[in-house]
Amino acid sequence: MIGKSSLLCACCVLLGWALVGCSERQDTPKAPAPELVLQAIPAANPAQYERIHDMKSWRNPYLIVRADKVALFDAADNAEILLKPEELLPTLAALPSSNWPYGRVVAATEDRPRGSEQEAVEVRRIKGIVGGMLQGAQIAIKWVPSA
Repeated sequence: MIGKSSLLCACCVLLGWALVGCSERQDTPKAPAPELVLQAIPAANPAQYERIHDMKSWRNPYLIVRADKVALFDAADNAEILLKPEELLPTLAALPSSNWPYGRVVAATEDRPRGSEQEAVEVRRIKGIVGGMLQGAQIAIKWVPSA
């Protein structure tokens, strides 16, 4: 036979778990997926960017695919922000809408591997990953020759 104090103790433990479970779910609202945030940017307008050949005048995000990372070129600071492929979409989603004057399109190039054939294979592998991620997020890619 279960005593009243044991039953009371068990009820308190269950009530505590229930309260903790409820409070955790309410306190942490989930941020929208980067793909959804990026959908708020208008679709790419090729008429605005197809004739741009000098990438110094490119105003949308510009990516450089490397053997181990992706570099997001920040023209304002003339700097590269190195990202793991899985960090790319959240980083693009965090950019202000003013960074997307041509709509949902990025320019991208491959870094010319200076090392081994294995490095060239890695660049192509990362390029495939990045291309698939961008396509999945419905972001057009303007591939440009490497400098």
